[in-house]
This record gives sequence, structure tokens and C-alpha cells, in this order.
Amino acid sequence: MLSLPIALSSASGVFAPVFSRPVWQHVKVLLTGAVLAPGKRTVTAILQIMGRRAEPDYQTYHRVLKRAVGSPLTASRLLLRLLVAVFVPSGVVLFGLDDTIERRRGEPITAQGISRAPVRSSHAHFVKVSGLRWLGCLLLAPIPWAHRVWALPCLTVLCPSERFDAQRGRRPQTLGERAWQMLQLVVRWWPEREIALMADSSFAALEWLAHVTTLPRASVITRRRLDAALSAPPPPRTPGQRGRPRLKGKRRPTLEAVLADEKTQWTTLTGDDWYGEGPREGEVATDTAVW
Repeated sequence: MLSLPIALSSASGVFAPVFSRPVWQHVKVLLTGAVLAPGKRTVTAILQIMGRRAEPDYQTYHRVLKRAVGSPLTASRLLLRLLVAVFVPSGVVLFGLDDTIERRRGEPITAQGISRAPVRSSHAHFVKVSGLRWLGCLLLAPIPWAHRVWALPCLTVLCPSERFDAQRGRRPQTLGERAWQMLQLVVRWWPEREIALMADSSFAALEWLAHVTTLPRASVITRRRLDAALSAPPPPRTPGQRGRPRLKGKRRPTLEAVLADEKTQWTTLTGDDWYGEGPREGEVATDTAVW
């Protein structure tokens, strides 16, 4: 029987503690076949390219994904450690945060979520898509041979609808709450590294951003609304002051007003090796941004 290359066997061997010894023998076949199989990475396609299509234990590999008991959280931690060690050995660890819909139907698919289609929707018309809603945390790593920054998924969380949680007597969690839990996990896994998180305007909630400020060595880059209501920090309480403590300070001008104000001073900044398309061979990675 042919043996696997040392690089592949050492990389896949990181996940051996997640499974029992008998199950791990089948998992190695699935991992190797997923690398070799073209097109969709289904169990049938994997076994076909591994030459196990006619073997009597064909159904055993389907049971690995359906019945085998493992810790996805432990597997995500091991995967993230492997990716960071290979692609981001030093410096700031940059992550992306985004949600997606897996269109699945049928009675067994009960944890369905709803996602709003921002392109087809308007203020008067709401277009939604139903399916399994996943919130993914992706490592944004520069790939040397591709001259690009790839988003490598390392942690995913299922975000069911409010009806699904209400039927099971659980408090529904918003997208921001689940993102806060994921960020806490990542910071806990890497206490010695700086963590930066990039997200779209769905995570530009002031309450969620206030939670992020309590985490050490963590920051968030997101797109804010130009008409967002901004306020200064609440003033300190004076001795003997009555009433509830103020939650907000003086109202600040909106970003749209700051943008249109002629008195706003702008500074030109130049960043090297900016996360984006990346340089090609012979080019220098330098972009200029105006703030």
C-alpha cells in the first residue's frame, strides 16, 4: 500500500486527537481524497478517487460524518494554530468575519435561518433567503505563491432563526452576540498576538464595538454608516450628583457632516504590504490612502 507524503501526513496528523483511533483511520482516507478529488468534495467522489468504490465498508465513511463524535471546537483550534504557524508566524493576526447561507431544504433541516439580500432589497421591499445560516471567522493570510490574500475558514457557527430557538426554550442570539463569542475564543487562543478583525457594516453596532474595546490586543475594522449617531463619552459624575449616571455625552457631528465640512483636515498615509490584491512580481506593494 502506498504511503502518504511526509508533508501531508504531518499536517493531517495534527487532527488525530479529535477522533478515536478506529475512526481516525477512516478520516485519513477522507482528508486525502478531499485533496485529490476534483469538483465537489462529496464522500462518493472521495472514495471513488481513492479506489474504494467497490469495497464492502463503503457506508462506513458516510457514518464518520454522520455519527462519529468529535469536538468541532477543538478541531477549529488545531486548524487555526496550523494556519497561523504556516502563513502568519509573526505580527498581527488578521481575521475576516462574514455570514453566508447554505440553501438546504427538507424536514431534517430544522435550524434554518433567514438572510436579507442587500442587493435586491430596498426600504419598501424585503427580499430574504432561507437556509442554514453560518457565521464564519476566516484567517486573512498572504499566500506567497499566489500573490494574493486568501480568506481561510477556521471557525464557523450556526445561526438559526429566532423561531428555532423559541421552540426549544432558548434565548435567541443576534449575529453580533455570536460574533462576540467567536472573537473571545480567538483572543483566548492567541493571548500573545495582536488580533485584528475585519467585518462589513452588519457588525457596525455601537454596543458590539464597545464590547470589543474591553478585550486586550484586539481591534475591529468595519464600515460605519455616514449618518450614524455619534456621542462623546459621558462626563464624570460630580460629588453629590443625583440621578442615574449618563450613558452618553455630548452629541458629535455625523461622519457625513465631517466629510462635507471644509474645516476638516486630511492627512495622506502610505501603507506597505496592504491587504488587498497584492503586488505582482517586480512590483512594490505600496498603496496611498487619504483620511
